Amino acid sequence: MSPNRKRLAIVGAVVGVLLLLVVGGPFVYIHFFAGNTPAKLSLSSNDTTGGTGGTTTTTSGAPVPLAGTWTAGSGSTAGYRVQEVLFGQSTTAVGRTTSVRGSLTITGTTVTKAGFTVEMTAITSDKPQRDSQFQGIMDTAQFPQATFELTSPIALGTPPANGKVVTVQATGKLTLRGQTRTITTPLQTERSGNTIKVLASIPVKFSDYGIANPSASFVTTQDHGIVEVLLVLKPGS
Repeated sequence: MSPNRKRLAIVGAVVGVLLLLVVGGPFVYIHFFAGNTPAKLSLSSNDTTGGTGGTTTTTSGAPVPLAGTWTAGSGSTAGYRVQEVLFGQSTTAVGRTTSVRGSLTITGTTVTKAGFTVEMTAITSDKPQRDSQFQGIMDTAQFPQATFELTSPIALGTPPANGKVVTVQATGKLTLRGQTRTITTPLQTERSGNTIKVLASIPVKFSDYGIANPSASFVTTQDHGIVEVLLVLKPGS
């Protein structure tokens, strides 16, 4: 091979490697090194922490009376799920926390009061860099908590059978980053022994809550996301 052809071959190889790094690098990173994206929360979720493991324990047995106060306990989880595109490769950003507190009150078969608080400063994902960006965008130093307050009663009707999943509609005030909006969202509920689980998947448009789009030069993020909530409620205040 002549010197010129040899140089062209080397240049071609270098260009090929660079293209592989630019085009294939994100694919390799996302699909082989970035870890597994946590599955969506569900009533049967075993992993209810921010991607680090954990178990929700449900106590079986005869149900306690439905009426009364039910308080969020161990296994309650809240967080976000947002789609990202990194150099043309799609991935899902997920952050979660178990720092959830609050309660609901049932009178007869109607939920008459409910309020829950999530510690935003405790939300973590699988990437410290993403967590730092999240804390900044959400300005958690000034707005460390997100809240939901029920504003309309929820009629449950006939008390659900043990283990049966029932879907109801909840209307209330959701507060994120200091901005409050009235929302109506479906809730999946399941009663099992002395535990009631409540699952919500709430679409959130960032601009409605004054949240800056987290897109960067190499990452494009949708202008909306999902607030995921799994409440594991036990009787008593």
